[in-house]
Amino acid sequence: MTSQSTAPGPRASRREWTGLAVLALPTLLLSLDMSVLYLALPHLSEDLGATATQQLWVMDIYSFMIAGFLVTMGTLGDRIGRRRLLMIGGTAFAVASVLAAYSTSAEMLIATRALLGVAGATLMPSTLSLIGTMFRDQHQRGVAIAVWMTCFMVGMTVGPLVGGVLLQNFWWGSAFLLGVPVMVLLLATAPSLLPEFRDEQSGRIDLASVALSLATVLPVVYGLKELAHGGWQAGPALAVVAGLAFGVLFCRRQVRLDDPLLDLDLFRSRRFSTALCMNFGGAIVMAGTFLLISQYLQLVAGLSPLRAGLATIPVNVAMAISSMLTPQLARRFRPALVSAGGFAIAALGLVVVALAAGRFGLTTLLVGFALASVGIAAPSALGVNLIVGAAPPTKAGAASGMSETSGELGVALGVATLGSIAAAFYVARVSVPAGVPAAAADAARESLPGAVVTAGGLSDPMATALLGSARSAFTGGLAIAAVVGAVILAAVAVVAGVMFRHLRSYGDETAAESAEPAESADPVDAATRA
Repeated sequence: MTSQSTAPGPRASRREWTGLAVLALPTLLLSLDMSVLYLALPHLSEDLGATATQQLWVMDIYSFMIAGFLVTMGTLGDRIGRRRLLMIGGTAFAVASVLAAYSTSAEMLIATRALLGVAGATLMPSTLSLIGTMFRDQHQRGVAIAVWMTCFMVGMTVGPLVGGVLLQNFWWGSAFLLGVPVMVLLLATAPSLLPEFRDEQSGRIDLASVALSLATVLPVVYGLKELAHGGWQAGPALAVVAGLAFGVLFCRRQVRLDDPLLDLDLFRSRRFSTALCMNFGGAIVMAGTFLLISQYLQLVAGLSPLRAGLATIPVNVAMAISSMLTPQLARRFRPALVSAGGFAIAALGLVVVALAAGRFGLTTLLVGFALASVGIAAPSALGVNLIVGAAPPTKAGAASGMSETSGELGVALGVATLGSIAAAFYVARVSVPAGVPAAAADAARESLPGAVVTAGGLSDPMATALLGSARSAFTGGLAIAAVVGAVILAAVAVVAGVMFRHLRSYGDETAAESAEPAESADPVDAATRA
């Protein structure tokens, strides 16, 4: 591959910007769906008689399927057409949403959630790669990606509000029916507003590579989630190891294939690999921190789930504003400064969280978390733009799939690692008053939720003593996890600053690095637009 031209791409017209609104619909829906389900879970569990294990599978199977199929679906979109795959996925998502809404058993709901996950895996890389197709100008593409990311944050913000209204007036299945009108609108407008794009020279999908990619991602995500839920266990740890072993086999097969499922040459690009690492590291820290702060708001500060959700709205708004400002920052400052500076601000925010926990109160803690969120949003938006821009148009779907997969793996790893660090500190510091029954004492020593449940059956003095110790131990664990997160972000800031030091702007594609693979001077010639 030879170096891409640094000349600005053609400017997008009104049609492309209107098409962006269409692409924003599935992005908004996927984040809305995740946040609404948290509120619907108690209602559907009571109605369907779901066990605790089944409840976990209702929540987790969706993310398992998305993570497992992202790379495959991204590459499939490159080969059969990204708009076509988007419409196929939208149809499947609408049908699966109806089936989920009218599920008659926990097993049926788990199965339909799995179908929703597979359909969702078609939507995210398709929308992101189509943005790369529609917006060839680097600055306009940065704005479009910022809008795309902002829609995801908006969905997370309004999800608790929408879910509260629906569950107050309708049955739990209404939460799933949200997807139907959105997908109908997508299917009605996509043919006229979105371009088709596919690689005419690509071959068939290698089914063995698909199987190996699933065998890589699914055990790793499953193992990390189980370790986060239940602590250290041999089974989940072996699942992670098995997934990594399959990952080695997957990579070896891709090197031998003439038309691989994932072109590993993409990783030779310094921009591509560094941006993936940025997003992976950011997802680790923010997922783990968000989990712990959500628990803090409800179990330490005593807020209801709805009030806890409302308390995080300013954080999500701040992230959205930061994402929208990123294209302007990228025009004025080098990528090294934007990325390293953003991660440094995020690290400072987590230091504030660590200091505020248990000392300066809830408001200061939320300010620190907002600062961390603002800092991480800018390099995240920049990183997605760099990932899409680093790949030739014929590989944009695969690149988008990798971008989303790195985020999913980062979330799973962040919840497992930072959650485990906080849990270990909690177990070491919590003190259970004498006289508590053995089984209840074990539950209280295991986690803060267990201590809260145990305290409900104790006398007031014993309950007060137990809750005081448990909340103090949890707060200390949160502070330690925040410090670890700050260290990780500081390390990512250094890596981003060093690896991007040769880029003069986020559109700079000069081969200042001899290790950077060259890309086709005009990759569009190798593909077909319809």
